[in-house]
Amino acid sequence: MTKSLQKMPLIYIVGPTASGKTDLAIQLAKHLNTEIISADSRYLYRELSIGTAKPNKEERQAVPHHMIDVTSVKEIWSIGEYLKSIEPLIEKLNNRGKIPIMVGGTGQYYRAIVQGWQVPKLPPNPALRETIEEWGETIGFERLYQYLSVIDPDAAKNIDYRNTRRTIRAWEVILSTGELFSQQRQRVDSQYNTLTIGIDWDRENLYQRIDLRIEKMFADGLLEEVEELIKRGLKDSVKKIGVIGYAETIAFLECEISFEEAVTLIKRHTRQFVRRQANWFKPSDPHIHWFKATDPTSFEKMLSLIDQYFG
Repeated sequence: MTKSLQKMPLIYIVGPTASGKTDLAIQLAKHLNTEIISADSRYLYRELSIGTAKPNKEERQAVPHHMIDVTSVKEIWSIGEYLKSIEPLIEKLNNRGKIPIMVGGTGQYYRAIVQGWQVPKLPPNPALRETIEEWGETIGFERLYQYLSVIDPDAAKNIDYRNTRRTIRAWEVILSTGELFSQQRQRVDSQYNTLTIGIDWDRENLYQRIDLRIEKMFADGLLEEVEELIKRGLKDSVKKIGVIGYAETIAFLECEISFEEAVTLIKRHTRQFVRRQANWFKPSDPHIHWFKATDPTSFEKMLSLIDQYFG
């Protein structure tokens, strides 16, 4: 296995939602005496906790976590802002002799980090963005996404149709530059020497874990969390991000659907999300070392791989 001494070492844990990435990251971080950097775009927002299954207080006290609760849903971060923020974190931990553990299911973050994406540095155009938002409100944001899929299918396939913020940003870049959004992402040689570990579940057991997680979210107070967001006037900001669980719960609280319908939709949308994640974290990807979640020897095998890879 070829390694570069110049590149910053990094361990990356990937896998579908509800696969146990947080638990594994904490276990590995304790064993390796290191720290965790979140690679989940939902964890950036301090107002979203229960519906995102964010690591709780005890988990964050057990091992230092970074890139959690760093912004507000009123100040949505781009992938460029995220990449700019993690670089000094990784460098700082490396300088302390630690190999950071990145963990999260946001596929774009993973590809951007391991493939060295260079995100277009186009400054926001508030007037154009407002015009696009008005266009979306007029025709419906799902149709706005459908138009994007016709104009720039490569960009659309990497955007959740519920994430109106990213759809609007793609249109903003296209209309500002006259070029497709998907063609403006450049790559350079990644500055990280990344070992990627994947958690593999069979689909039936994974869906059971998802259902249990969703039930736990409601038991832990998801309704109350969303009610508070509505009271604070954050409903539209939350809906624009497109985080599964929130829009459906808002629809229930506003008497648009029943509670049973909301739960059914959250489960359905989460399963769809898992299938999209599989496009980012492919079983055939030679750079991802997959371990069966049900194999009792997986953790020891991971430690052996880490020792072999980083020496």
